[in-house]
Amino acid sequence: MKALITGCNRGIGLELAKQLKAKGYEIYAICRTNSDELKTVSNHIFDNVDVTNFNQIKEISDKLKSTKFDLIINNAGVLLPTSLSDLNVENINTMFQVNAVAPLVLTQEFLGNLEEGSKVAMITSRMGSIEDNTSGGQYGYRMSKCALNIAGKSLAEDLKDKKIAVGLFHPGFVNTRMVNFNGQIDPDESAQGIVKQIEKLTMENSGGFWHSNGERLPW
Repeated sequence: MKALITGCNRGIGLELAKQLKAKGYEIYAICRTNSDELKTVSNHIFDNVDVTNFNQIKEISDKLKSTKFDLIINNAGVLLPTSLSDLNVENINTMFQVNAVAPLVLTQEFLGNLEEGSKVAMITSRMGSIEDNTSGGQYGYRMSKCALNIAGKSLAEDLKDKKIAVGLFHPGFVNTRMVNFNGQIDPDESAQGIVKQIEKLTMENSGGFWHSNGERLPW
């Protein structure tokens, strides 16, 4: 089995790589910066890659044209400050490109590497839920993750005929650098939950929006 994971040099992505390797997956990693820990998990590391540099993504897909993947995990993401008092449009645009556009482009580039029974996982956030938003704020992050959710749902519909399942997974409030290590659960616990949900992903529930703890989340 082979898995392609973005943003996996640390945090949730690294834990996903570790746990999937323990389950027998051969890990292919795309990341901005390599790490010693990642080197122990993967012999196929493409570093110094910006997921919004679509020429780089195409170069990688060309190199891996003959490699078939059982799983793609679009994990790379960014959280930048935005508020009603300081919308910071540059930050909003960056989050849209990294969090929403890049996962869609990468998935499209690697469609030829996927076969019937393959799976695509989008690491999203419940902050992209409209119904669940009772606190406001974080405009750019919320908007970008909402956009990722609709992209994932559309992919699930478009890939039905190919029998490729797509899942949208909220990792929980995870203790990572993205949230200044103020999270409620550790990356290994989050990754364990995500892996379980990926294993439960089928054509019947493709396009669903799930918490890593198994809870179905509202749109």
